[in-house]
Amino acid sequence: MSDIIFLGIDAGGSKTHALLVDEAGHVLGRGHSGNGNHQTAFEKAKLNIDEACQQALQEAGVVKDQVDFAYFGLAGADREPDYAILRPMIASLDYPKHAIACDTMIGMRAGTNQSFGAVIISGTGFNAAARSREGKELQYGGFGYLFGDGRGSGSDLAVHAFRSAIRAWEGREQATLLSELVPEHLGYMTVQEMYDDALDNSKQPPKDLAKVMFEAAGQGDAVAIRILREAGREHANAANALIKRLGMEQERFDVVLTGSVLARGSSPHMIEAIREELLTVAPYARTVKLTVDPVVGAVMSAMDSSGLTISDAVDATLRKITF
Repeated sequence: MSDIIFLGIDAGGSKTHALLVDEAGHVLGRGHSGNGNHQTAFEKAKLNIDEACQQALQEAGVVKDQVDFAYFGLAGADREPDYAILRPMIASLDYPKHAIACDTMIGMRAGTNQSFGAVIISGTGFNAAARSREGKELQYGGFGYLFGDGRGSGSDLAVHAFRSAIRAWEGREQATLLSELVPEHLGYMTVQEMYDDALDNSKQPPKDLAKVMFEAAGQGDAVAIRILREAGREHANAANALIKRLGMEQERFDVVLTGSVLARGSSPHMIEAIREELLTVAPYARTVKLTVDPVVGAVMSAMDSSGLTISDAVDATLRKITF
């Protein structure tokens, strides 16, 4: 076994992954547990993070003191009040050398072969983050429309699919396939039936309705395409604002796209709009889709933090890791 060992942790709202590797990127141990977000259950999150780490250590047959650097990517690490809670929580796990960051940053690192860049995460909710070459980090999003988040998350697209179906049915919007696809997806025969049930029983559109927007756009629906393009521009707007604040406009870096919404392949319109808008601010940036588990980004961040330069060969080895 190598003398140099790195531990990466991806602690999310539903699961926690831990990964132990050597300096060549070979897997020594893996760990799995539940919710690792302190905002929803502090004590349980701490126990789950520790449990996942212990599983990885036990599989490798090593102890904490043998870990050269541990890097924790944590859901809920959004603001300084969060870090004031998380620093002592993670320190109490007794890894001699460690660092913590929001899980957005390990998602970014997992998608690029550089230690800096940007990330756009669009799933049920939305986040964007960036790290400069000098290591300064900024992020936006995750707090909803009132706090500046715009169109494009899964929740938002579900609402716009429902809304557009009704507006077209009422004649307040141009005709759209959504007037057929939305009620069909929800199990109604007509828009009228769907409309009445929603009003009479205070029903809200389910989040999985977002996929209907991509289905309609894939069939050439102008309304759906417009909404997806507007969403893409809004996502890029957040990333562009971070890029400008960090002075990265002339840098060459990757903007990593991840989350269930951006992973959908049935329609390219949102991602095309993101690329177009990004180029207006950062002409040398390129967009890439995340293709590996974010915990790989935590391990890469541990290597970066320790001062290790990740070679192309090690990078390639790490990108073959599956969970």
